Amino acid sequence: ILKETNYVTLAKDNEPYIVSLSHSYDEEAECLYIHCASEGKKLDFMRGNPIVSEQALIDHGYHHGECSHLYVSAVFKGKLEFIEDLESKKKALGHMILHQEKNPESLLTRLKAFQAGSPIDKTIVAKIVIEELT
Repeated sequence: ILKETNYVTLAKDNEPYIVSLSHSYDEEAECLYIHCASEGKKLDFMRGNPIVSEQALIDHGYHHGECSHLYVSAVFKGKLEFIEDLESKKKALGHMILHQEKNPESLLTRLKAFQAGSPIDKTIVAKIVIEELT
């Protein structure tokens, strides 16, 4: 499920607010890579509490006449860690590009060319290290 979905959600404290995150799942590292803007609710939530509990869902749709809605989901808990160094950011973003893009080659080429001092320095990149998955 984590490989097939494009978004997961998180909530802050006891507030009934959900934020969707574009992500990619690294099965070997048992983590999700995410990125976001350099300001806003997503970043506020991530900085406010690194412990996350999230759900990823694949919706197979409602089956008319059967009173049934088919879906599969994964619920996981983990810890969010910001990625600061250039090479680790490039690795995480490359992983996301491979997951999200149908034709990733040109974006991967551009990503490889980024050096320190480029816009990638301002990009907020993090990983959620999965500690529990059901």
